[in-house]
Amino acid sequence: MKAYRAEWLLNNMITKTILTAVSSLVAVTLFAADSPPVGSNAPQFSLPDAKGKTQALADFKGKYVVLEWFNPQCPFVKKHYGSGNMQKLQQDFTGKGVVWLTIDSSAPGAEGNLTAEQAGAVVNSWKTHQTALLLDPEGKVGRAYGAKNTPHMFVINPEGKVVYEGAIDSKATPNPADIANSTNYVKVALDESMSGKPVSNPNTRPYGCSVKYQ
Repeated sequence: MKAYRAEWLLNNMITKTILTAVSSLVAVTLFAADSPPVGSNAPQFSLPDAKGKTQALADFKGKYVVLEWFNPQCPFVKKHYGSGNMQKLQQDFTGKGVVWLTIDSSAPGAEGNLTAEQAGAVVNSWKTHQTALLLDPEGKVGRAYGAKNTPHMFVINPEGKVVYEGAIDSKATPNPADIANSTNYVKVALDESMSGKPVSNPNTRPYGCSVKYQ
């Protein structure tokens, strides 16, 4: 009887150890996805925008595309929109033919989640100049890109390759006064790539609020 109980306890411990390891692996798979490496193909996606129209990355093949992760309640996002910095960047580059897709991956009930009507109101009241504000409440696109913060920025070239991934600029603070003395990594990456040069700083550490996945 004692031998049977000892064997049962050993098997139980082994089972628990295996389940713990599997659980840890699942957690890493679900929540620690990496962003696509610079030079790799940008993951394809389609999402509805604030006007109810579906926007697909494939529709913009042959153009530069900027992806900007967004949460209107995040102070780091407000830093760039409240100052007009983001709107100016959007306007400057969409005027040069760049497609700018702002993506909200906040889950329903979480900070920053927007309905289509609310998204449209933000576009109008903040006077934004992106090509479209896209809604990703299930977080599928955010996870495909390993988007961790708002803002988290990506630049995709006309061949569909990621040429920049990371922060919008070099000052990781929510203070608008820091914008003037920072290096805007997205602007530099676009200017360099669009002039035929390799991006000098293709990866930086994104900063901001965490993306509020479900």
